[in-house]
Amino acid sequence: MRCEVLAVGTELLLGQVVDTNSAWIGEQLAGAGIDCHFQAKVGDNQPRIVTAIRQALARSDAVICCGGLGPTQDDITREAIAEVLGVPLELDEEIAGRIEQMFSGRGRGMALNNLRQAEVPSGAIVIPQVRGTAPGLICRLGDRTIYAVPGVPGEMREMVGRAVIPDLVSLSGVRATIASRTLRTWGMAESTLAEVLAPRLTALDAAAGGGSGAVGGSGAVGGSGAVGGSGAVGGSGAVPTIAFLASGIEGIKVRITAKAPTTREAEAAIAAEEAEVRRLLGPVVFGVDDQTMEAAIGELLAGRGLSLGVAESLTGGLVGSRLTAVPGASDWFRGSIVAYATEAKRKLLGVGDSPAVSEETALEMAAGAAAALGADLGLSLTGVAGPTEQDGQPVGTVWVGMHSASGDDQARLLRLFGDRDQIRQIATISALDWLRRSLVDLSDS
Repeated sequence: MRCEVLAVGTELLLGQVVDTNSAWIGEQLAGAGIDCHFQAKVGDNQPRIVTAIRQALARSDAVICCGGLGPTQDDITREAIAEVLGVPLELDEEIAGRIEQMFSGRGRGMALNNLRQAEVPSGAIVIPQVRGTAPGLICRLGDRTIYAVPGVPGEMREMVGRAVIPDLVSLSGVRATIASRTLRTWGMAESTLAEVLAPRLTALDAAAGGGSGAVGGSGAVGGSGAVGGSGAVGGSGAVPTIAFLASGIEGIKVRITAKAPTTREAEAAIAAEEAEVRRLLGPVVFGVDDQTMEAAIGELLAGRGLSLGVAESLTGGLVGSRLTAVPGASDWFRGSIVAYATEAKRKLLGVGDSPAVSEETALEMAAGAAAALGADLGLSLTGVAGPTEQDGQPVGTVWVGMHSASGDDQARLLRLFGDRDQIRQIATISALDWLRRSLVDLSDS
């Protein structure tokens, strides 16, 4: 069973409203084991809506139209669906009566255009509205189905959950679920990740019968190879798919997806594949799903009973801001000293006469932060964010220092590229990742 989502509304195309409805519907479809290969947006134009619906039905079993069911002249989803079906609109007296009662019950007059919401394509199944005035629709067209739900998120979610998903599951005749897990990585380019994981992509493709959907396209659940065939949902078990998602300064995400008859089977397949991916990628994996770099560091520090103090120059508090965003950070984070000027570094952190952007200064800042804040570990950043060079050092030069109670102090030089903000942001997460890896090594030793 394949179902597409069509969001209706010119405001979506103009960027005036962010389309969160399609994402939510996609999540519900995945949970029900319904494949969603396409999502689209279309403005409030009947010919274009008609074309979009026909295109969706040509390649999928069903389409969910979201929005355009209101009472105004630009709400024309009903008219477009009726045109696709080749039937007229008819006034549903029961819906009209309910709308009139809703307005009278609130002591408000009803404009006549509200009755447009009671017009439905002939032969359509009405999804009763329980939160607003616009009912939903289920329209059969041979072996295809068109669903229409309001664009108001609360009304849409209630209706999709109550009527649309159960109807799709009934039509599919197959009980299944699609589950995903996202591994978050830092320190390896997307092309390198793909190269390292190439053996797994090849193996999954072969297990799924060689279908392009196993590793191609979006990688989610597309194509017959990804979720179909004997290996995908039955027989030998679910065959996962792997996809990559670049996330800017937050690194590269590796999404593992599997479709199976039950959530338990899908998650088991994902867990097995996750172990293989982690084996190949090693320490570049820092988190799962929504886990941030700073949250991973917090777990490691808390697990080792260690505390951290930070000294920042070019990042101006970005590191401390990320660390304090983690709930419970006060258990392991002592604070951050933002010493931007050279004199501040000397007074607050005990830095000597070395150049501000140097290995020596980074080491002294890290040790000074640990001492001043009473922390077991110290982390420091000093560098040149731009727009001009400093002390003969080019823009993008960053020194990161680390201090430990054992005296095993280290410094690392980064050569970063980008504008001022990019350099500051990348320096922040690069320093945090180095700290994380050092904590992992400490845990393993």
